[in-house]
Amino acid sequence: MTSFKKIAMAFVLVAAIGLSGCSKFKSKSEVEALNEVQAVGSPFTQSLATEYRSLANILQNNVMDYPDSLHFARKGLAAASGEVVLPEPISDWNLQPPHIEELAPARAALVAALDRGGREQMPQVAAVAQSRFDCWIEAQERRWDKEVTTCKNQFMDALNQLGAVVAAAPPVAPPSDVMAPVTAGEAPSGPMAVEDAKYLVFFDFDSSRVDQGGQSVVDSVVAEIRRQNISSVNVVGHTDTSGANDYNERLGMRRANAVKKALEERGIQANIINSETRGESQLMVPTPEGVREPANRRAEITFVK
Repeated sequence: MTSFKKIAMAFVLVAAIGLSGCSKFKSKSEVEALNEVQAVGSPFTQSLATEYRSLANILQNNVMDYPDSLHFARKGLAAASGEVVLPEPISDWNLQPPHIEELAPARAALVAALDRGGREQMPQVAAVAQSRFDCWIEAQERRWDKEVTTCKNQFMDALNQLGAVVAAAPPVAPPSDVMAPVTAGEAPSGPMAVEDAKYLVFFDFDSSRVDQGGQSVVDSVVAEIRRQNISSVNVVGHTDTSGANDYNERLGMRRANAVKKALEERGIQANIINSETRGESQLMVPTPEGVREPANRRAEITFVK
């Protein structure tokens, strides 16, 4: 977090310890309070409280980052009381421009997936996605590369299971008790036209296998095709910058064809599915040559009515 925010959080920690005798909790800090509290609310808020409990304890006991552990403990306590807290705002953290360029679209995709039913349809997965995003941004500020990689990969896996950006689904009305100190970014204002919808299937490194999370995305695509008067489906395969350009062109096509095959296996006619490749030419996350980037290993699915 920013230096000002860390100072403020450290002050709150001192205040919390000083006032613990008046608290309904037996513990002397928000982290210990979170360890003791019984979560209430929706399945999502209860799962999110559990995720933030784990993150806060790791930061306090393993990393010795007391301001950040307190910050996430407070988010966990709010979630445990049934409030919906939001993913960390990018502006609250000291990040380099390349990291902001990577984290900003990731947060936007997460918020879109949450607001369009992710919390209600897959509460545990949604909680993991949010907590791993917050873990990623915290580790990125500390520049702990191993934790950045772990948290980011786990975030991408969970986001994939949520169906990436479920753009065509109607948005769910935001809860009225969202935690005030954590502000939201721009959220979708209404249902998106089917021509503007985009579904993403992510792939493991050097793989064209559609995994379980990707199969869930394909299921959502099939449901959308059957709801709408879709005349054609476009599937475009992409890769990261690791490997030669010509190899990545072929890998992108294998990924597009793998998604096409999964659609056909679910009864979608082959003659309405167009598959093509962009290789490494259209990166979601800009990287230098030779970088393995999970967000770039994807297939994008769009519709034409």
